[in-house]
Amino acid sequence: MTERRLHLNAFLMNTGHHEASWRLPESDPYAHVELGHYVHLARIAERGTFDSLFLADGPQLWGNLAQRPAGALEPLTLLTALATATEHIGLIATASTSYNSPYNLARKFASLDIISGGRAGWNIVTTAGAEAARNFGLDAEPAHAERYARAAEFLDVALKLWDSWEDDAIVADKAAGVWGDDTRIHPARHKGRYFSVEGALNVPRTPQGYPLLVQAGSSEDGKEFAARYAEAVFTAQQTIEDAQAFYADLKSRTAAAGRDPGHIKVLPGIVPVIGSTETEALAAEQVLEDHIVYAHGVGRLEALLQLPPGSLELDAELPSDLPPESVIEGAKSRYTLVVELARRERLTVRQLIGRLGGGRGHLTFAGTPEQVADAIETWFTSGAADGFNIMPAVLPSGLDAFVDHVVPLLRARGLLREEYGPRQTLRERYGLPRPANQYVTTPAPSPAPALAQV
Repeated sequence: MTERRLHLNAFLMNTGHHEASWRLPESDPYAHVELGHYVHLARIAERGTFDSLFLADGPQLWGNLAQRPAGALEPLTLLTALATATEHIGLIATASTSYNSPYNLARKFASLDIISGGRAGWNIVTTAGAEAARNFGLDAEPAHAERYARAAEFLDVALKLWDSWEDDAIVADKAAGVWGDDTRIHPARHKGRYFSVEGALNVPRTPQGYPLLVQAGSSEDGKEFAARYAEAVFTAQQTIEDAQAFYADLKSRTAAAGRDPGHIKVLPGIVPVIGSTETEALAAEQVLEDHIVYAHGVGRLEALLQLPPGSLELDAELPSDLPPESVIEGAKSRYTLVVELARRERLTVRQLIGRLGGGRGHLTFAGTPEQVADAIETWFTSGAADGFNIMPAVLPSGLDAFVDHVVPLLRARGLLREEYGPRQTLRERYGLPRPANQYVTTPAPSPAPALAQV
């Protein structure tokens, strides 16, 4: 039996996940648009033998410019550059099914997979928020259930496109003058509720077959979508009990969907603040909290809770008459997590903003390297996680600290690889098989031809 190993993904966000990270003396407030910054971070994560790195994205300007560095480089473009600067680490980008077309997006991810030698991953999102909708000619965001229905059809079309070339469609017979075999091309010929796509993709089948499929929604619709499609799930859980319940539920739904539960990896987010002593770590966390501008946090929290401006008082708890989750059409799972956190710990709005400032609802943890490693090991071995989305509060220093001080402990405990070893695809790193082509009844020769190596 193969020994179970921890999966680590580095979630890279400009100067760090804490909203005040850009205000620290060490931080470069322009780093979010500097390629060198991301190359440096990717190489740190690769030094730590992470499975993958991840870039979030959305088709709108997030928040307000006063709060933190805003705007971001388009992630597939950035990851293509990072593919040439790294050798092993997986490259995962967020892309919306609400505001893209299947053909163009399938082509972009196929291209990244080929350029990187099989290291591409797609974080599939449905995109909440009226701001994004108005950027695409809509007056309001589509309903939550409709966004997921569109996402399911979008992914079905993308899978047809990625499979539209058989692995051996390229013959390259110079003597006969035959470059490819047209009988091994399968046009999508899709006509559905949301999309009509006729032809085959204009990119050959990739080293992975198709990118690793990642999903990050934890609502009921999100979990059903993940059970059907996802191979890795990024989730936010505040307690080990909640994480265990989510883990068991998602694995059960995956089995009910006819899939191997071992083929879906659950990675909660953790924002580690690391110090040589617990006192030092807590002091570093307090420095970050002291730099929060609470007026920014109030506005963001009111938007999440769908409350009118001026509804919240900093030193009072959340109002008792918040809108029920059933009427929330935006980020349902994040709404529920934030409200439950505030109610469970009886937090004032000020305290809640402080808790959310580090990771927007993800688990924040200040401690020594040993304490961070202990927490990760406990969640991993107790049915709460297959790995973690590592979200350093400050970048690059927080990622450096994790790699230099926590990673060696995880390796010593036999939880994490010592080195990458032979070159692998991202799917292989996650212990997943290369998917069969849906149009082929006879398996193609194995292994599939490598189309590119960087």
